[in-house]
Amino acid sequence: MNVMVLNCGSSSLKYQLINMEEQKLLAKGLVERIGLTDGILAYEPYNSDKVKETIAKIENHEVAIKKVLEKLVDPKIGVLKSLNEIVAVGHRTVHGADKFTSSVLITEEVIKTMEECIPLAPLHNPANIMGIKAMLYVLPGVPNVAVFDTAFHQTMPEESFLYAIPYELYEKNKVRRYGFHGTSHRYVSMKAAEFLGIKLENFNCITCHMGNGSSFAAIKNGKSYDTTMGMTPVEGLIMGTRSGDIDAGILFYLHRNLGMSVDDLDNLLNKKSGLLGISGVSSDMRDIEDAAKKGNKRAQLAIDALVHRTVKYIGAYIALLGRVDAIIFTGGIGENAIDFRAKVVKRLEGLGIKLDEQKNNVRGQLQIITKPESSIKTMVVPTNEELMIALDTKEIVGKIKK
Repeated sequence: MNVMVLNCGSSSLKYQLINMEEQKLLAKGLVERIGLTDGILAYEPYNSDKVKETIAKIENHEVAIKKVLEKLVDPKIGVLKSLNEIVAVGHRTVHGADKFTSSVLITEEVIKTMEECIPLAPLHNPANIMGIKAMLYVLPGVPNVAVFDTAFHQTMPEESFLYAIPYELYEKNKVRRYGFHGTSHRYVSMKAAEFLGIKLENFNCITCHMGNGSSFAAIKNGKSYDTTMGMTPVEGLIMGTRSGDIDAGILFYLHRNLGMSVDDLDNLLNKKSGLLGISGVSSDMRDIEDAAKKGNKRAQLAIDALVHRTVKYIGAYIALLGRVDAIIFTGGIGENAIDFRAKVVKRLEGLGIKLDEQKNNVRGQLQIITKPESSIKTMVVPTNEELMIALDTKEIVGKIKK
C-alpha cells in the first residue's frame, strides 16, 4: 500500500511517497514558487539521484501535483509503474479547532468545516484546502485523509485550554488554547513509550519539539494534557522568528506610542522576533551558535534566553504531571543541538536529572542521554510527521476498504 503525504503552503508543496508495508520512503521532494515565475520542482527517488528543475511557471497547486505525479511514474526515474499504485493521500492540515479530535476521511463536509476554521489559521488552512481540492481533482476516486496539527491536543482539560478572559469569548468565538505540532508530539511519545517498554496509556512524558517553530506538550497517560502554543503558534517558547510568551500590554504600548498597526504588530511577533530578534544574526540556531562561539554577545544572549524558557516550561510540566517517565527532545534543534541540550539538562540537575555527556553527543537518532541513576530519563527521539500522517491514512482507509 503506497500512501502519498502532502504538506501544502500558499506557494509551496512538500511531498513524500511511502510504502506502508515496509514503511519505506519511495520518493520525496518539494515544489516552490507556485503561482510565481520560475517555479522550482525538487524530486528525490530512493533509487536515483535528486532532480531539481526550474519551470517557467507552475500556475497553481493542481499543476504542481501533476508535475510531481509525472516524476513518480517517469520511465527513467520514477518509482511507480502506474498512478493506480497510490492507494491513498494524507494531508498535513493545520487547524481543526475543536471540530476534529482525530484524523478524518476528507468529505465535502470536512472541507466546509475546515473553511469555517480559516479565521483561526488564515495563512495555513486556505493552502491546505487548495492542496486537498487539487488532489481530489487530479486523482479522482483515491481517498484523502486530513491529519490536523491541533487534533492531538483536544484531550486537554478546560483548565489547560481556557484563557482568563470573559467566558463568552470562548463560547461564542472559540477563543481558547488549541496547540500545534500535535502530529510530532504524538509520534515521538508513541516511539518513546515503545522504546522504554511502557504502555502508552500509562506513559507520562514531556515532549519538546524544537525547530524554527517550537512547542512543548505535557502528555499524561498517552494524551495531551497541556501544551505551550495557544490559539495561534505565537505563544510559548522563544522560536526562530516568533516571540513566544509576551505581555499583551506591550502591544498596546507599541500601538499607542510608536503608531504600530495591527498588521505591523502581527509581522513583528511572527517574523521579526524570537531568536532573530534577540540575536540580530539569524533565526537559525546553527548560525547563532557559530556567532556566539566567535564572541557575539547578543547571539549568546539568544541561546541563554532559549535555555531559560526551556527549563522554565520543563519544570512547570514536571510539576503538572507529578510523575514523568521521560523528557523527549525532537525537531531540528531538539535532535541536533548537542550543546543546547547539555545546557538545559544541566540546569535540571537539582531535580535529579543527570546528563551523560557521551550519550548526549548524538544527532538525529533515538537515544537516552541521561545516566542510569537519573530521576527522569531524557531522550532524543527523531520525529517523523510524514510517517505519522501516513499511518493514520492507512488506518482510516483500511477501515473503509473492509
